[in-house]
Amino acid sequence: MSRVGKYPVTIPAGVSVALDGGQIAVKGKLGTSSLPVRDDVAVSVEGNLVWVKPLSENKRARMMWGTTRALINNMVKGVSEGFTVNLEINGVGYRAAVTGKVLNLQLGYSHDINVPIPDGITIKCDKPTSISVSGADRQRVGQIASEIRAFRGPEPYKGKGVKYVHETILRKEGKKK
Repeated sequence: MSRVGKYPVTIPAGVSVALDGGQIAVKGKLGTSSLPVRDDVAVSVEGNLVWVKPLSENKRARMMWGTTRALINNMVKGVSEGFTVNLEINGVGYRAAVTGKVLNLQLGYSHDINVPIPDGITIKCDKPTSISVSGADRQRVGQIASEIRAFRGPEPYKGKGVKYVHETILRKEGKKK
């Protein structure tokens, strides 16, 4: 039995959820989001709660039960509060800046790296060594943050590179004489 799926998703004030056939649409102050509902689960809206139930007891239906509930919860939280991933840059001369719809990264290569900022995503650089990626879609925010980190991941000797703020780098000891 799903431990996640048996709990309802609470709809906060200012968010509307609409069921239209095989689609669930969530609308809030930060935008709209929609999700196709699988045939294995049934979704119902009762007042300010969204319930997800499996239609059968096979393995696929039980897997999609918790997954669908989690995706709906992420959509509701995304359009009401949004998601944010913070990155930190360590290294001499490493820095980031946002100019228009482009994130400019200087990460020790012979050239600058220009990353276009997609629609629905906001990137801020409060300091030259910190990047904040935010948006309503949790998957897209995490994907963009992961792509930025992949340009120069943290190395284990000095910790230079781009890392998540909450990430811990396992450090190695350098050469010995």
